[in-house]
Amino acid sequence: MSSEAATPDEIDDLAHRAQAGDEAALDAVLTAIRPRTLNVCKGVLPYSPDAEDACQEALINIATKIGSWGGRGRFTTWTHVVAVNSARTTYRRMKNQAVPADPQEHSPVTERPDPRTTSVIAGTRLDLLDAMETIERDHPQYVEPLLLRDVYGMAYDEIATLIGVPLGTVKAQIHHGRKLARPLLRGDS
Repeated sequence: MSSEAATPDEIDDLAHRAQAGDEAALDAVLTAIRPRTLNVCKGVLPYSPDAEDACQEALINIATKIGSWGGRGRFTTWTHVVAVNSARTTYRRMKNQAVPADPQEHSPVTERPDPRTTSVIAGTRLDLLDAMETIERDHPQYVEPLLLRDVYGMAYDEIATLIGVPLGTVKAQIHHGRKLARPLLRGDS
């Protein structure tokens, strides 16, 4: 089965077989989901080598944690969340390793990482990830639903199924997350 030809049903079937210990099915499912996983990572990290690193991390996480996919929703939906989390982890790691453009300067401007050293070239993406980190400190339950809905365009019901909470809860989490994100993205904080 070629990765382009794999339907969601075929991918779900491969994932179930991989959960049962079929190594060939695990290889096939990883091959089938790799392009989509890479695209998700590129949505957060537009610099290709960084997105590739995040994608590889996501595929390793998927392979080692495939048993935790509950089968409630599509396997590709579950892998989407794993990919988002891997890309965010890669971003955080790069942000923590970033140094100011001029290490001799100690102005407030240099407290923010230099986007050239964190891969996130588009300023709005850097602002979004920083806003999500700020929200996550006090309200971690809002971040995942908000990213899945507003960044990746996932349907509310699909998010509810994926994270295992009622639809109304997902809508409320996204609403509250947006209220917290707006001032952070406008720079009102």
